[in-house]
Amino acid sequence: MKRLQYLRVCLFSSLLAITACQKEEVRSILPEGCDIRPGDLLFRRGTGLTSHTVLLADKGGQFSHVGIAVDSAGIAMVVHAVPGEPDFEGDPDRVKMDTAEKFYSSLNASAGEICRPGDPEAGEKAAKAALEIYHKGMLFDHDYDSADSTKMYCTELVMVAYRKAGIELTGPPSHSYDIPGIKCTCWLPSDLYHSPHVKSVRLFQ
Repeated sequence: MKRLQYLRVCLFSSLLAITACQKEEVRSILPEGCDIRPGDLLFRRGTGLTSHTVLLADKGGQFSHVGIAVDSAGIAMVVHAVPGEPDFEGDPDRVKMDTAEKFYSSLNASAGEICRPGDPEAGEKAAKAALEIYHKGMLFDHDYDSADSTKMYCTELVMVAYRKAGIELTGPPSHSYDIPGIKCTCWLPSDLYHSPHVKSVRLFQ
């Protein structure tokens, strides 16, 4: 009987060890020492259901989310409009500012790419505009209404920030959807990724 109990304990301990090994360690996929400048477009491929939905809708697109790099007291941060990433209980979906490391956490990103504007001055102006939007406490736009400037979704935020800097990253929103719960015409990440005003400087995963 004692031997049987001993074997059960050993088996349970082994299962716990296997489970612990299988559980992936949360880390940042952002390479160490990565050069990030104000106005950079930070793309990421997400891991959740919403991200997969965006990738399905954005045919040919590699990324499901985008933010804009800003300078906050000398620290490179990312301003982005995102749903489902609360910082505390009751935190609404909104425009957030995160460290680049957190933005590229393995919890939310499986791949990333940094694209840089050809006009650094415009990039800095766009970054300042994005910071202003963040400080207003703007909520996330679940209707993806590009004509409504009181709430914003991710690509709209970046578009508006650059528009304030005098640059139209791409043309008018052209992706239309009419499905239960959503009827909209919006920009998708690939629209910004293929903008002639930015170029890729770092791809990673």
